[in-house]
Amino acid sequence: MKNKKIIIIGVLSLFTVGNMNAQKKPYLDKNKTIEQRIDLLLPLMTLEEKVGQMNQYNGFWDVTGPAPKGGTAELKYEHLRKGLVGSMLTVRGVKEVRAVQKIAVEETRLGIPLIIGFDVIHGYKTLSPIPLAEAASWDLEAIKKSAAIAADEASASGINWTFGPNVDVANDARWGRVMEGAGEDPYLGSKVGYARVKGFQGETVADLAKVNTIAACAKHFAAYGYVEAGLEYNIVDISNSKLYNSVLPPFESTVEAGVRTFMNSFNTLNGVPATGNAFLQRDILKGKWKFDGFVISDYASIREMIAHGYAKDEADATAKAVIAGSDMDMESYLYVAKLVDLVKSGKVKEALVDDAVRRILRVKFELGLFDDPYRYCDEKREKEVVGSKANNDGVLDMAKKSIVLLKNEKNLLPLKKSGQKIALIGALANDKNSPLGSWRIAADDNTAVSVLEGMQQYKDNQLVFEKGADLLKQKATFLTETVFNTTDKSGFEAAKTAAKNADVVVMVLGEYGFQSGEGRSRTDLNLPGLQQELLEEIYKVNPNVVLVLNNGRPLSIPWAAENVPAIVEAWHLGTQTGNAVAQVLYGDYNPSGKLPMSFPRNVGQVPIYYNKYSTGRPTDSDKNVFWSHYMDVEKTPQFPFGFGLSYTKFDYKNLKLNKTAFAKGEKVQVSVEVTNSGNYDGKEVVQLYIHDEFASIVRPIKELKGFELVNLKKGETKTVSFTLSDKELGFYDNEGKYLVEPGTFKIMVGGSSDKGLQDGFELK
Repeated sequence: MKNKKIIIIGVLSLFTVGNMNAQKKPYLDKNKTIEQRIDLLLPLMTLEEKVGQMNQYNGFWDVTGPAPKGGTAELKYEHLRKGLVGSMLTVRGVKEVRAVQKIAVEETRLGIPLIIGFDVIHGYKTLSPIPLAEAASWDLEAIKKSAAIAADEASASGINWTFGPNVDVANDARWGRVMEGAGEDPYLGSKVGYARVKGFQGETVADLAKVNTIAACAKHFAAYGYVEAGLEYNIVDISNSKLYNSVLPPFESTVEAGVRTFMNSFNTLNGVPATGNAFLQRDILKGKWKFDGFVISDYASIREMIAHGYAKDEADATAKAVIAGSDMDMESYLYVAKLVDLVKSGKVKEALVDDAVRRILRVKFELGLFDDPYRYCDEKREKEVVGSKANNDGVLDMAKKSIVLLKNEKNLLPLKKSGQKIALIGALANDKNSPLGSWRIAADDNTAVSVLEGMQQYKDNQLVFEKGADLLKQKATFLTETVFNTTDKSGFEAAKTAAKNADVVVMVLGEYGFQSGEGRSRTDLNLPGLQQELLEEIYKVNPNVVLVLNNGRPLSIPWAAENVPAIVEAWHLGTQTGNAVAQVLYGDYNPSGKLPMSFPRNVGQVPIYYNKYSTGRPTDSDKNVFWSHYMDVEKTPQFPFGFGLSYTKFDYKNLKLNKTAFAKGEKVQVSVEVTNSGNYDGKEVVQLYIHDEFASIVRPIKELKGFELVNLKKGETKTVSFTLSDKELGFYDNEGKYLVEPGTFKIMVGGSSDKGLQDGFELK
């Protein structure tokens, strides 16, 4: 009874404190709507405090240690104590987050909580495959679950906001950040972006208040995937047609999913840096799409408008960013330094500041931070969730689904589970760090399961490992350039001896984990270092080679594509890499992935993509040199978008439309029969493409407009159906108007963008 009294008294005390807080600070009243609470808070804020909400600082000291003294760190600390910081990034771990949140909530005048941001790109500490690899699964439910696992771990560590998903459509493999997105296609990119937002945030905005979700951020707005020459931070110069039909659809899809924040991009568009681009941020995002979350700059991108030659000084950059619709300044220090004076001088309207602050406060209220600023600060939950078995099982499932089988001649795969002598060769095969990939700043080094460790779980074969050659000349980190070994071949002979004595050779080759990502542009897409030479030397002594690729972008592997009998695209698969690769190699998981980006024959073809335009001379119809082609290589990719094999075989037949002519607005029904005619159960990604043959603006030769992931037991046949509506049949003109025009359409259904059954219809 005594305990019950204590509990009741405690609850009443909390209730009383809550009422007192609500009376003293009426915006803490939970019975009011979020908009009402913002209306109560905004008038209480000074101009300086409003601007403070628009200011984000990087973590600048060990928060649980002594306060910083001197320099920028001390200035940031004083700003935090005065309520001049609205958000912090890269502060992580419950103890650190609680400490910094306590300063914001308990030492500032109004006690406005911080929103804590972090780059949770493909997991927090337990890592899923890189996003490009996940897109290769074409499994939207698995991708959503992967994002939910990342949100679960990040939120348990005090974080409530991720700078993802990246929905940049990109078709230039030279650009290192292709690893962060979903590849070259806007339709696939839209579906993947939508799934990731739902995984991070939950199904509705109300789910943001749950303790295991975090706010998502669609980036980079916009057109960053089209930087010239694949060069990081470069300019972008694209047509309006490309902007409206390729770049913007995935971003709009995230708005439809309820994404709460956007990040603008480093590049220019039509000569205007995206950070200062009102057309993108005010006209399209906040205007046409009615986005009511907030926009954050990319890291110091407001200040970088000066280097672009768009802003003459810091004050000019600040004014242009705010007027254009950039609501929060990430690490430029300009809003907090310049914006108050700009408003007082009349150069920036305070109404623009109020709008930005309202947007920021709205997301904080939605996250429940005003109701419980420490809701993400449960040390017990942190210990239980981060690195849990359930999360490891989840990322293993995602990793297996991300693997793409590119070639399998001589039935080398799956490997036999007993009685084989297997030589495992390549430094990457025994690497526990590289498979984690880029953008894994919360993960501990060397925590990936290596391919060697994964294959050692199959104990009934004789497995011998030789690295052949070191891949790197020195240790690679996130902040350093990757330097490769190009001279030391001392391990070649031992590797060749192992290969000679083996029935099958498994070679793990590719890029190091830090060779893709931000700042990692390449002009050479071949295997780096001595790997190509090692591959050819091993092949000479034993041609039964299974090549396992680890990479963050499409590579150029023409020699391997012609000579090596089996090729497995295994990307950078995260924490459970080795187990996923081994289970696929041994047939415990039948690969079902399909490429989200085309693989070029050589770098001279780049950018290369499936949804290209015909040109006026697409074929050699006149049997002469004057047609669209290369003189030294085919113009087709080595491996096309949507391509991927299985250990079984899928046959397509009986492609049907419900009729041959349709009125505008009428649904087009398409069906096809798919049969598993091989010897294994398996999954197939059935893909539907269309071609609008004649239009007011020429259309690509084919465009993905539907896909279905189908499970088929061996011998089983299923009918797969698609519905095409105006949403799939139309396109945007150069002014951004959506058109659905009458005409003839071709359709193609198959297991890849390069082949399938064909039919057509007329839209009247």
